[in-house]
Amino acid sequence: MDLEVERILDGIGPRLRELRRGRGLTLEALATATGISVSTLSRLESGNRRPTLDLLIPLARAHRVALDQIVAAPASGDPRVHLTPLRKAEGSVLVPLTQYPGRVQVFKQVLSPREPKLVAHEGHEWLYVLAGELRLVLGEREFLLRPGEVAEFDTGEPHWFGPAGTRAVEILHLYGPHGDQAVVRAGPSAP
Repeated sequence: MDLEVERILDGIGPRLRELRRGRGLTLEALATATGISVSTLSRLESGNRRPTLDLLIPLARAHRVALDQIVAAPASGDPRVHLTPLRKAEGSVLVPLTQYPGRVQVFKQVLSPREPKLVAHEGHEWLYVLAGELRLVLGEREFLLRPGEVAEFDTGEPHWFGPAGTRAVEILHLYGPHGDQAVVRAGPSAP
């Protein structure tokens, strides 16, 4: 058997155990939910039984996850399918939605409260507020953005953005490293 296939198969048992424990389920409760015996589940988790589709499909359903999450299938090349959140020290979370070096980068971010610190660098940014309130500082100017509102600015101007208060804010963040700017081809119809 191929070493890569062997490695994938060996990782399934520990993932199944982690999923079950993460949901606070006993082997007995999972057996009831899936119709798979406690003995079989235990042997799957310990690696003493090879996983088969007829066992993995009910487990994926019971855990409400995609089958490839249990199997840890190799990435398909589509970054929307295998998103990897990056947790920052101050409690913020960054989820890269694109992976195009040198082109516009797109992120979903959840920003936790922190002290403003202005930065300036080459590029152009767009911020779209999904939830919460965003405080944006551009040089001497300050803006408060609410869900559905957008800001666009040249990152050469000193700037900072984060939650407007003590609660996190969720945004879509586009960054053009070379000053790329959006070209509007269609807009709202005239009244």
